[in-house]
Amino acid sequence: MEFSTKSKLLIVDDSAFMRKLISDFFADNLNVEVVGTARNGKDAIQKIQSLKPNVVTMDVEMPEMNGLDALKEIMKLCPVPVIMLSSTTKRGAETTLKAMENGAVDFVAKPSGTISLDLHKVKEELVHKVEQAVHVSIAKLKKPIGQLNTSVSNSNLVKRETTFRTSTITLPKLNERIREVDVLNQNKQPLNQPKKILLIGTSTGGPRALQEVITKIPKTIKAPILIVQHMPAGFTKSLADRLNQLSQISVKEAEHGDQLQDGVAYVAPGGYHLKLRKVGSTFEIVLDNEEPPRSGHRPAVDVMFESVSKIKDFDKVAVVMTGMGSDGSKGLIDLKQNGNVIAIAESANTCIVYGMPKAAVETQLVDEIVDVDDIAQTIMKYMP
Repeated sequence: MEFSTKSKLLIVDDSAFMRKLISDFFADNLNVEVVGTARNGKDAIQKIQSLKPNVVTMDVEMPEMNGLDALKEIMKLCPVPVIMLSSTTKRGAETTLKAMENGAVDFVAKPSGTISLDLHKVKEELVHKVEQAVHVSIAKLKKPIGQLNTSVSNSNLVKRETTFRTSTITLPKLNERIREVDVLNQNKQPLNQPKKILLIGTSTGGPRALQEVITKIPKTIKAPILIVQHMPAGFTKSLADRLNQLSQISVKEAEHGDQLQDGVAYVAPGGYHLKLRKVGSTFEIVLDNEEPPRSGHRPAVDVMFESVSKIKDFDKVAVVMTGMGSDGSKGLIDLKQNGNVIAIAESANTCIVYGMPKAAVETQLVDEIVDVDDIAQTIMKYMP
């Protein structure tokens, strides 16, 4: 008798057509096999308890018990990584964000409503997120926001040592560039400009992490804040509105031509790179949907970091938080080469996915590695 080493997937959707379509996506997958389907939230809870899947895809809008209510029960009774499938309506986006707060790993936006005949457009994204979700820590997903710290060490702040280990990154000439940056940083006092700017990049698990950080930043902060969260169009507005409701500072979805103001956070809209330009004595946001996605992302953290690195009027605090991949690490090198920069990375202790912060840390240019619930406090150490 053979035992499969594949991860087990349960598909939850009230549409039989959608259940079949998603199942077909995994028909020849070497890592994941579909072990069952469910037609609503109640059915899902029963199937999870009997089939014990490693990962679940779940529609947000379903009769009898919707995806959000089901998720809350699942995280209490039989926790498992869940990827939500959502429509791009305002209501769908708001519900999806609540699902992320309640423990969903990530979400995929259906291209054209509840029954998307063109779901194949997001096949690659859905398959990738399902494969990655299997490795996510359930303990971290279950922790309420405000209690994400799993570290028991005496100090959550890990200072970067001046003598670097050999970098594990193999990008051309990266080690040489790092040495150049380190020499520059040793010869100057960090953060001596009167103007400061805070830059934050994140991806998978980001909405929860952002809520943990942004809600702790005081409205008196003497810096504007630029945020890149990997999300499609339609969801970043709901994210900004949600953070604005919960925070002391003002949070808005960035608009082309916005003039930067201290105490305001600007969230890059889905589908647009966020850049910065100087106009006279002010600084304006530039939204760019012409430059191609970077590593599949638009907005991309690298693009934001690179753009801001060209502006010498600010000292910068750059933060890289939870997310898949390495977005932000190349841009961090540009930032460090072109000004006074403090780099903060979220620790593996609290990351839902320790990809982007790990890549940043491996550049050996990160100054502080901190649990997510200490990031706001760490940021404020470097503000006037």
